Amino acid sequence: MSNIRLSVRENILSNPALVTYQMYEDYLGLLGRGWVCELHGEIIGFSYAAMNAHSIWALFIDPKHEGLGAGKGLLQLACQYLFEEGAQTVQLSTNVATRAENFYLAQGWIRGDMKDGDEVYFQLDRATWNL
Repeated sequence: MSNIRLSVRENILSNPALVTYQMYEDYLGLLGRGWVCELHGEIIGFSYAAMNAHSIWALFIDPKHEGLGAGKGLLQLACQYLFEEGAQTVQLSTNVATRAENFYLAQGWIRGDMKDGDEVYFQLDRATWNL
């Protein structure tokens, strides 16, 4: 998953050391839940839902496998988990003016305030979520 995260062409980590292997492990059960998408036995994408923050901690697809629907499916799984666990709203942030921003808008997410100079918040309400 770290290899996929570090291979993306947008939403690039300015400091890869900020996301540790321990964080990937913690979000698999201790802090939330995670999912992978496989194609022919190869992991091509992953998502993580952060339970306490009711947020999407990560959603990344290997650039060689974009456009196959893996991101949409992984996002659905993460949102379903959070809503089933009682979240009324799910949030995330992504870089502005990216394909990811357009992807979330197309999935019904609402663009919110800027997080900082590069990232914007999005939210999805349970009442408007379409499984």
